[in-house]
Amino acid sequence: MRRSVRGSLVAALLPALLVVAGCTADEAEPESPAPSSSPKPTASPVPLPEKGACYRLSFQDVLAASNAADEVRCREEHTSMTYAVGTLDRVVDGHLLAVDSDRVLDRLAERCPERLTELVGGTLEESRLSMLRPVWFTPTLAQADEGADWFRCDVIAVAGQESLAPLPRRLAGALETEDGRRTWGMCGTDQPDSEDFERVLCSAPHSWRAITVVPFEPGDYPGEDVVRERGQTPCEDAGRGVADDALNFQWGYEWPTREQWASGQTYGRCWAPD
Repeated sequence: MRRSVRGSLVAALLPALLVVAGCTADEAEPESPAPSSSPKPTASPVPLPEKGACYRLSFQDVLAASNAADEVRCREEHTSMTYAVGTLDRVVDGHLLAVDSDRVLDRLAERCPERLTELVGGTLEESRLSMLRPVWFTPTLAQADEGADWFRCDVIAVAGQESLAPLPRRLAGALETEDGRRTWGMCGTDQPDSEDFERVLCSAPHSWRAITVVPFEPGDYPGEDVVRERGQTPCEDAGRGVADDALNFQWGYEWPTREQWASGQTYGRCWAPD
């Protein structure tokens, strides 16, 4: 039996999102001086966030551009951990860009996912099949006016519909073992085209699992017909590969929407009963 399916997660969390190694962070690099016409800081710079700091954030908290939550001890329950801190690339051709400019944020959308893979280990595909995601924060506009120019990359685990899972004290190498990939893997409560489908951690009760990805070349969105058709054969083959009966099996394909593509998800996912 063949099923073609499509679903979506919050697009802001899907630019796979994901995630860095060894709790190492960027060394802060000095920023080029701003043009003389730019206003000078009027107060002491906001202190840099700390690598390894833990926070108890909500799902809505991680969708915000800035975060002022107090740190908690990592041995206490927490849902976010800072794995990289660095200096924003804000000077272009002698002009100082705003912290919320597209160019600054696009650069963070590359750096934080790259660093997360270093932290959790495994392959890029295994990261894309997990619920571990990178999120990033910058100073507020007011803090930037006072001289703050840092960025902060945090790792989170999406637990379900608009909820986060508690994190362990250590996530280094989390996707390097089968147990780790099972714990943090992406699963579903029902077949992905069902109204009852909800994306959950594979450590939670589930009936389907994301088993492989269908990558596309980055660039302009090729159109829904193209991305839908491209995954049919590879997902059918993947479903057959994990089935007990190669002649009677189910499989699903979730292709990227235009919105998800714009957020960085230039790949689809294949699903199978688990």
